[in-house]
Amino acid sequence: MTSVDRQAAAPEPQAVPVPPTGPVPPPIWPAGVAYQHVEPDRFTRFVLRVHARAPRWAVPLAAVGCVGLGMAYALLSNPTHSAPDAPPTCLLKLTTGLDCPGCGGTRALWYVLHADLPAAARHHFLFVFALPFLAYLFVAWAGNQAFGWRIPELRLSPKVLGGFLAAWLAFSVVRNLPWAPFTSLYV
Repeated sequence: MTSVDRQAAAPEPQAVPVPPTGPVPPPIWPAGVAYQHVEPDRFTRFVLRVHARAPRWAVPLAAVGCVGLGMAYALLSNPTHSAPDAPPTCLLKLTTGLDCPGCGGTRALWYVLHADLPAAARHHFLFVFALPFLAYLFVAWAGNQAFGWRIPELRLSPKVLGGFLAAWLAFSVVRNLPWAPFTSLYV
């Protein structure tokens, strides 16, 4: 007998809603509703297998490798020495002539790696300001992931993050203004 051949079950009696007297409870999923499990594709299964077999220090090590590659690029390319008539490598600056929000970041990193913080701040002040916070967040995350360290996490509220992003936007606009006090921010 198939599901089509079965007789219809008698409808269940409907409950009469009673107005709540206290706080309203969260909505409850309909009883008896089952969602079909979707089988992952071949690539997802591969990634899940690799993740299950990888040691817990592998992801922080990969992140350190990516940061190291970025530092090596900044050191080897030496972005502070370029020909005066060389075209800019940033697509926004090449097409519009405006400094993008990250413009000067590679030069600032180069100066940070050479311990020249005033020159780094001259090229991208907000990068130099955010660098200690980013380093602490990374060490706390990587230490917890790789070694189980319990370093206090830096909890940033949405207001603080929004304020930082607003300051970055304001900095990006102000550094492109063509008037006298703002032209010193050109990079």
